[in-house]
Amino acid sequence: MSEIEVKHLSKTFEQKGVHVDALKDINLTIGAGDIYGIIGMSGAGKSTLVRCLNFLERPTDGQVLIEGKDLGTLNEKELRKQRSDIAMIFQHFNLLRSRTVYDNIAFPLKKSNLSKEEKHKKILSLLELVGLSDKKDAYPSQLSGGQKQRVAIARALANDPKVLLCDEATSALDLETTEGILALLQRISRELGITIVFITHQLDVAKQIFDRVAVMENGVVVEQGNTFDVFSTPKHPTT
Repeated sequence: MSEIEVKHLSKTFEQKGVHVDALKDINLTIGAGDIYGIIGMSGAGKSTLVRCLNFLERPTDGQVLIEGKDLGTLNEKELRKQRSDIAMIFQHFNLLRSRTVYDNIAFPLKKSNLSKEEKHKKILSLLELVGLSDKKDAYPSQLSGGQKQRVAIARALANDPKVLLCDEATSALDLETTEGILALLQRISRELGITIVFITHQLDVAKQIFDRVAVMENGVVVEQGNTFDVFSTPKHPTT
């Protein structure tokens, strides 16, 4: 079954009385457990698309279906509940600077039904998963960029999401650190069965981690398919 389906999705913004077509008739099918890449240059519409996948941006037209459920038909309460299955990590980590690593990961669990002991065990297991068991009492200012992103990943996994959206998650990292984060995401996908949607402009990232890929330009998907096929025999000049 497809985890995510995007059907004829369009997004138009109004800027000083001018229509800006950020997304135009996007169609994607993302399988459960896939690592799916969306690649393109700056301004291609990647970030707008990924924000439409959890309705942080409401599309102007079209549909986003998660496990067959049309997000556009949900009321605000239903949408909030659905978003708990869709976590997101960002280029600049967005950690709470005044809280420790442990407390950053604990933050999304505040409203969960877990007991204090269950929360504690979960946080420790997430720290072990991302390789930061020895950093639980550290503050973000004491961490490297790669360690901060690992904390962000652990925090995103706290509520057991089915989908992880990654918005340029390695763009601020050096090559060696990037490779470590990509290996971690591959392990998470394999061991936890999480579907990952990763947007980037980094070609090396696309070749290394994506099962399937969509190439965007000016708000349009110009090419998509198996990653090897798309890059070995490109059919569009942008690719």
